Amino acid sequence: MRSVSRILRRDKFGPSGAGAWKFKTHSSVPRARDLCGAIGSSLPDSRCCTPGLDSCGWTGAEGFDGYRILHLSDTHLDCLPELAAVASRLITGIEVDLLALTGDIHGRQRAPLADSTGPLAELIGAVRVKDRHLAILGNHDPAAMAEALEDLGFKVLINESTVLSRGGEHIVVTGLDDVHRFFTSDALAALSRAAEGFRIALVHSAEVADYAAAAGYDLYLCGHTHGGQICLPGGRPIITHLLRCGYGSIGLWRDGNMIGYTNNGLGVGDIPLRFNSRGEISIITLRRSLRGE
Repeated sequence: MRSVSRILRRDKFGPSGAGAWKFKTHSSVPRARDLCGAIGSSLPDSRCCTPGLDSCGWTGAEGFDGYRILHLSDTHLDCLPELAAVASRLITGIEVDLLALTGDIHGRQRAPLADSTGPLAELIGAVRVKDRHLAILGNHDPAAMAEALEDLGFKVLINESTVLSRGGEHIVVTGLDDVHRFFTSDALAALSRAAEGFRIALVHSAEVADYAAAAGYDLYLCGHTHGGQICLPGGRPIITHLLRCGYGSIGLWRDGNMIGYTNNGLGVGDIPLRFNSRGEISIITLRRSLRGE
């Protein structure tokens, strides 16, 4: 059940409280803004990619072998709605089992939610999802976004777990509320009380990856960093907005036996530009392996 106190906290400290929208920023932000001014705004390059997550050392739930997850994050389509049409062309006709949306659907504090959810509906309508639509909230999403996503057919997980069943077998998906700006102990409690089995954590940022690994999670999917959005040559992020677990700032990573993937995000922040960084939609395939392989 959704935490009422958590939702009220979003209402108090989220969009209605201007102070909550201030980031702890890196000192190089002015340089990034200068770079944007020098190059000019452009529609960010986007891609649909398949990360190297074909095996998670998974020894059970044979019925989920080949299970495909479309991982979408940081859409921010109110900031650049043209991205919805571009991304839709990339994923039209794709068939997956699960759509996992890891937060920051919204971008601008005062923009109507429909500016984000309208283009999102267009985007997700391009792909066929055989099983479930699961979502969590990010640090830019107000409390009302939960209901707006439910209207689009998502089950919104706020410090809770759900079980996906197939052929008498199951995997567990735990979704946390944003831990970057709205962290509470409920998030860690949700990680610790999930049922046994192959477990996937959906978290907006990598900032509790070590706790998830210690709790025995197998796969951790997140976003938040935009892959840096404006990066040095080679895709090295200048700014990640991570307060901890910096190893999870971009792409594929590990924490012990847990595999993590940080999606670059589809959209952009206040600066409508990507430099040495591509927006993405990821498709992850679960592959069962025999113990010892």
